[in-house]
Amino acid sequence: MSEVLLQVNNLKKYFPIRGGVFQRTIGHVKAVDDVSFQINKGETFGLVGESGCGKSTIGRTILRLHEKTSGDVLYKGTDLYSLSHSKLRAMRPKLQIVFQDPYSSLNPRIKIGDAIGEALLDHGIYHSKSEVRELVHETLNICGLASYHIDRFPHEFSGGQRQRIGIARALILNPDFIVADEPVSALDVSIQAQIINLLQDLQQTKQLTYLFISHDLSVVQHLCTQIGVMYLGSMVELAPRDELFNQPLHPYTKALLSAIPVPDPTLRRERIVLQGDIPSPANPPSGCKFHTRCPIAVDRCKQEIPAFRDMGGNHFVACHLV
Repeated sequence: MSEVLLQVNNLKKYFPIRGGVFQRTIGHVKAVDDVSFQINKGETFGLVGESGCGKSTIGRTILRLHEKTSGDVLYKGTDLYSLSHSKLRAMRPKLQIVFQDPYSSLNPRIKIGDAIGEALLDHGIYHSKSEVRELVHETLNICGLASYHIDRFPHEFSGGQRQRIGIARALILNPDFIVADEPVSALDVSIQAQIINLLQDLQQTKQLTYLFISHDLSVVQHLCTQIGVMYLGSMVELAPRDELFNQPLHPYTKALLSAIPVPDPTLRRERIVLQGDIPSPANPPSGCKFHTRCPIAVDRCKQEIPAFRDMGGNHFVACHLV
């Protein structure tokens, strides 16, 4: 049996909506609504779905960059939300994130050598700046950058190079777990392939575990071992990669997979076009959240929330009609 590195149980994250003269809370945006999954050590867990479905919020809530509304996040059996500030700070180096936008995740006034190495000094892992500089050189080389880049500023790099810097900044702390929040979505396709290959190489050499967040199913299919499909803050399907792509069960998953471009013009795939717009997470539909756009919805879907059922083979789905 594989070792479970991260366990997420019934996680909810609601953001308050404030209004009026006194800025009272008049509602909530249900960004993450009762999501559960686990990630085994050494694997890459993919979270997919349309923009605004709560993928990035899950990643940030796991790392306590957002505070949860309810639920549990267990890292190696330890509840991260039960830790004091000092104990959480001591654990931070093992839990890192690579942000989506390589342009805004770096301070334009700080040289990249300082940006990468400052966490080592901040956490007291090293106290000598010469030792830190040596390790920054080594980490830059591992991430495909040259040693002389250490004294350059972020504006002197391309988008792909900046994302390598972001990966180096996470990697230098020798983490176990990295949240990769759409790390290739802002890059050209050719650069995307380089960054994906780098992430795979680092996973093998450093025994890393990833939560890989993306809306690009082709990238997820190449990189991930387990995949969770999100819709409007909830997980609608969870399965091993090959099982999900070969035997999708949820109507939303089928629609997403039908939208993947096929490079062979002789192959014809039936395109499932969803009608209507995504409902507001501040006022989600009753019953199954997907029923307003689902091509096979029945009256039961409008009234009853579907259970997240195990269909066998670690394949879970939330649909009354499966």
